[in-house]
Amino acid sequence: MEKTLTVLARLAVLITAFAFAVSPATLRAGEDEHGHAEEETSEHGARAEVRLSPEQRQALGIEVRPVGPGQIDSEIELLGEVHPNGDQLAHIVPRFPGLVREVWKTAGDHVRSGDVLAVIESSDSLASYELKTLIDGIVLSRHLTRGEAVDRDKQVFLVADLSTVWVDLSVYQKDLSEISVGQAVRIHAVQEGPDAEGTISYITPVVDPVTRTATARAVLPNPERKWFPGMFVTAHTLDPRGAAVAIPPSALQMLADGPVVFVETPDGFVPRVLTLGRQGETFVEVVRGLAPGERIAVKNTFLLKAELAKGEAEHEH
Repeated sequence: MEKTLTVLARLAVLITAFAFAVSPATLRAGEDEHGHAEEETSEHGARAEVRLSPEQRQALGIEVRPVGPGQIDSEIELLGEVHPNGDQLAHIVPRFPGLVREVWKTAGDHVRSGDVLAVIESSDSLASYELKTLIDGIVLSRHLTRGEAVDRDKQVFLVADLSTVWVDLSVYQKDLSEISVGQAVRIHAVQEGPDAEGTISYITPVVDPVTRTATARAVLPNPERKWFPGMFVTAHTLDPRGAAVAIPPSALQMLADGPVVFVETPDGFVPRVLTLGRQGETFVEVVRGLAPGERIAVKNTFLLKAELAKGEAEHEH
């Protein structure tokens, strides 16, 4: 809650600073050096421009970058969940039915191969034997207590080596042709969790009849234990294709005429309507509307959009 209030307070200060520091967006007739009307115009035929000084840009956090080529990632987004690596997961059951005499480990304990988890008295011989783990890992669950009778068909401990984890991703039928074993994916845990890149190692040969999805699996290294079983994730396949002009999604805003960016001018910024192509996670392809080398705003562009709308409203009145 405190973090949220801090963010809201900073935003309020930023908007207040903008209101006092920036003059309304001016709408004026614009001509190029040959006396022709410039391209960026409002619906009334006047050139729309948000005027900002260098000091005002800095105060508002307006970041500017030159336009250039880039790699456009795949548009396919996959949803999934983190699971223990099934090849490093031990379902431990008693060797003989009997009575639990001692319990030495519980959920959350780190164990090494050969560690004793519990002591059970055999119902047949009345001799006690030790129940051990044969892998290093963490006890994920325990299902026995001292004095309890247990059988061989009951799983009493679940031990997992979480140095690697499985990420199972749901793939809809329409996307199956775009997903293949060996393909790289970028994985993000939801709610500002960790990020990682992995490779698809397995795709189920059937589609689930209920969800109508197949499962694509990636194995992630987890030496720092950042990935926990049960985490929800999103993933994007990494199938980058080159684009002559690529811009970050943060540069885009939507106006009545379509997607625009704010192009830098000597006095401020002018909105430019674009035709977009492939849209990836980190870059969006621009088919028409920008040339390499032009400088555009890429951060806090929503403030430019808001000031532009205010200026146009004042012009109408």
